[in-house]
Amino acid sequence: MSRPAGLSGDPVEFAAMTEISIIAHLADTAFARRLPDGLTTAQFAVLNHLLRLETQQTIGELARALQVSQPTMSSTVRRLEEKGLVSLEPDADDRRIRRVAVSRAGAATRKKAVQALDASKEELKVLSQKEWTQLLPLLNKLRVALDSAR
Repeated sequence: MSRPAGLSGDPVEFAAMTEISIIAHLADTAFARRLPDGLTTAQFAVLNHLLRLETQQTIGELARALQVSQPTMSSTVRRLEEKGLVSLEPDADDRRIRRVAVSRAGAATRKKAVQALDASKEELKVLSQKEWTQLLPLLNKLRVALDSAR
């Protein structure tokens, strides 16, 4: 078994955030191997973000939300558009602004990607359903606090 993150005497918050960072990296790598149709984790993140919030956003808004540069987001959205997973729609109030909208194919691809996690279920059984249910609100509370502080 590996040791907890951090050194003896480190603040518990630092150790916890280090564990979360390591878990995020490991999960991202495992998830990337299972994504369907040549989808990247960055492309999945865009689909997931827009569908989770049930919205359309500009490339700039997406870049800020996902904390990447605007040129990087433009490239990601272009690739999603080439795959038919998103479209760029004119803004209702200002036709010069284009908003990224997830297509039906994009929603189906996101669903397929989430189903690909079933291959990871054995690894995730280290926690019981009860533990996952207890953990989720705590992680959500932390994410909301960190998101509002940026």
